[in-house]
Amino acid sequence: MGPTATGKSALGLSLAERLDGEIISVDSALVYRGMDIGTAKPSAEERARVPHHLIDVVDPAEPYSAARFREEAIAALHTIAARDRLPLLVGGTMLYFRALLQGLSPLPPRDPGLRARLDAQAAVEGWPALHARLAALDPESAARIRPRDAQRIQRAMEVVLLTGQPLSRLQARPAGPPAGWRFFTVALVPEDRTRLAARIAGRFDQMMERGLLEEVRALYQREDLDEEAPALRAVGYRQLMAHLRGCCTLGEARERAVIATRQLARRQLVWLRRESPDQALDPFADGADRMIETLIGEWVGRQAG
Repeated sequence: MGPTATGKSALGLSLAERLDGEIISVDSALVYRGMDIGTAKPSAEERARVPHHLIDVVDPAEPYSAARFREEAIAALHTIAARDRLPLLVGGTMLYFRALLQGLSPLPPRDPGLRARLDAQAAVEGWPALHARLAALDPESAARIRPRDAQRIQRAMEVVLLTGQPLSRLQARPAGPPAGWRFFTVALVPEDRTRLAARIAGRFDQMMERGLLEEVRALYQREDLDEEAPALRAVGYRQLMAHLRGCCTLGEARERAVIATRQLARRQLVWLRRESPDQALDPFADGADRMIETLIGEWVGRQAG
């Protein structure tokens, strides 16, 4: 696990080949089909070399949650183990890592009738008004949710109205890791943040050269997607969408995307410090891949012993 632009995908691919493993993607953007360039999705050739799981799972118009990730990641763990291969979880969506490693609190299922009523209210009053109502019922959740994030406002309102308890309180009661599994966590923590910033900028420019704007334009032209769709909140996509709407120049969109990606990396590093990984290594250090391979190999050997 680690922040964006630290070479997680390449490292995971190398480790999987050396350790006879398969990769489970832990990335909230890689689940979406048609979002390939801006998510740095592994190529078809790379996915042919090593099986990858939880990539291209849903259309960008469909919702995808941490709870669904946990369910599908556990299924992938069993599938890989049944082939007597090593599952390697690789990614930077820390909420998904937490959902798998610590579990999620049991929450009520979706209520179509209640959701329809909330949608009707939002159509009249707007989602910011429902967000203000949520702030009175569950201020902690409201503080984490943007005023126009329809999907998350709706779910938080649904939970508190169905259970009488704030979503934030229920989420504070994790269910624990999946039964029968043990995990060894390696955090990639770059010591040279200037180098990380340069990699972020350089990678975005390479994405633009490969056709990222055209990829975003194809999504922008879809009538079933709007700017609040969870998929389109991914860094890079959101800023280029603003350019296509005429809100900024392409150069301004590029600068905003790079800044937003650096901010994402900082948030990911904060999460890593909270998660207390088993081992933290600098991905830019010489021999980091070999060191991680050795650590994982020794850990697997101890489990088998």
